[in-house]
Amino acid sequence: MAKKLKGRAEEGSVTQLMMDSAQQIWLAGLGALGKSRAEGSKLFDSLVKEGQAVQARASKAANAQMSQISKTASGTWDKLEEVFERRVSKSLHKLGVPTHGEIEALNKHVNKLNASVQALLVSSKAPRKAPTKRAAAKASKPASSATPPA
Repeated sequence: MAKKLKGRAEEGSVTQLMMDSAQQIWLAGLGALGKSRAEGSKLFDSLVKEGQAVQARASKAANAQMSQISKTASGTWDKLEEVFERRVSKSLHKLGVPTHGEIEALNKHVNKLNASVQALLVSSKAPRKAPTKRAAAKASKPASSATPPA
């Protein structure tokens, strides 16, 4: 009979131990729930701040990449434009079309000639002195009958 009591005592202590263990697990779960509620908002706010920082770094990196791509594309377009302009200029030159610089030089030359012509016109319209009798006689004689000066 002592064995039976000892067995039941052991059985009772195992059952009690299991009940105590289950109770502790239950209480630990409730404690975790309470703690998560209390610190959950703090954790959430912390995660939001961290997310904002990550987003700012990502945005900054993306902007730097876009700036670099824009510079590269701009340089490429400039080179393409330069090549196009050279080829068009070369084609026009082969066709005999004057360049802008050639037209400007020609325009300056025409302006100088025009000024010279205007100056000659003004000087030819200026009143002259009446020719002397001697100059008038020379002008009226034919060139073949003129005697050479001695």
